[in-house]
Amino acid sequence: MDLIEKAAAKLKKQEEKSLVEKAAEKTATADVTEEPVPAAKEESVASPGLTNTSLSQPASKRSRTVEINLDRLKAMHILTGESEPTVTAEEFRLVKRSLLLNAFAKGDKAVDKGNLVLVSSSQPNEGKTFCAINLAMSMAIERDLTVLLVDADVNKPDIPNLLGIEKGKGLKGLVDVVADENVDLADCLLKTNIENLTLLPAGRKHHQTTELLASGRMGNIVDEIAQRYPDRIIIIDSPPVLASSAASVLALHVGQILFVVEAERTEEHQLKEALSLVSSCKNISLLLNKAVSNFADKTFGKYYGYGHNHDR
Repeated sequence: MDLIEKAAAKLKKQEEKSLVEKAAEKTATADVTEEPVPAAKEESVASPGLTNTSLSQPASKRSRTVEINLDRLKAMHILTGESEPTVTAEEFRLVKRSLLLNAFAKGDKAVDKGNLVLVSSSQPNEGKTFCAINLAMSMAIERDLTVLLVDADVNKPDIPNLLGIEKGKGLKGLVDVVADENVDLADCLLKTNIENLTLLPAGRKHHQTTELLASGRMGNIVDEIAQRYPDRIIIIDSPPVLASSAASVLALHVGQILFVVEAERTEEHQLKEALSLVSSCKNISLLLNKAVSNFADKTFGKYYGYGHNHDR
């Protein structure tokens, strides 16, 4: 009987050992296939979880941080947030104030999608991107306000290059998110060394850019960005209206347009034609750019001792 009991105990022990070994093997296999831990330099942010799209992802997503070249901005007379007071700074304080009043107006004065601001122009080279960046920088120094600067000029995405961001052309961005449901918006947003300023690059060129920007998915993305963060201003750098049909499509998604007009260059008929193409937006402000004032005694520069304004 002892021999039988010993044999049974030995068999049971072997079976138990086999189960442990199998469990160990299973654990080892799981360890091999497990996703690597994100690098220390990458920080986790909450996924936007866009409504009615497939962009809802796990709560933790990786977001890149990029360094804006502040010296480069200063050399181009672009605001940095830490610059000394300048004529440009004072001018954009005036420009942003009316836009902010519309963005956060309440009651009868509320503007639908007022925190979505499109910056455009009639033709190329009128300074719209310069103005979009300066507007974003000026707004980013506001307290209790965050700014998302979107480069929607897909054919000529100048924002990364102007900001001195390395390898700007290889960045995924807006078009990638709209075109591919598997691309998460959170993975395309770029946090910057400017407090309260985030960037969304244009992304890759696409042969159906206008159709993508006109899609319901684009509308959902823009609406979600605007609504999820009530303290956020979204500034969209658009292609010139007379150079790309994408501008008139983008106008459908925003509550305000800042329309840049180059002094001594943009003709009246061009301006009227361009404004008619973005008339779906009811709140359009004109910004005269590259103007040389003949009233030097009444400029900000003369009053504050900043010197004369520069061409942009």
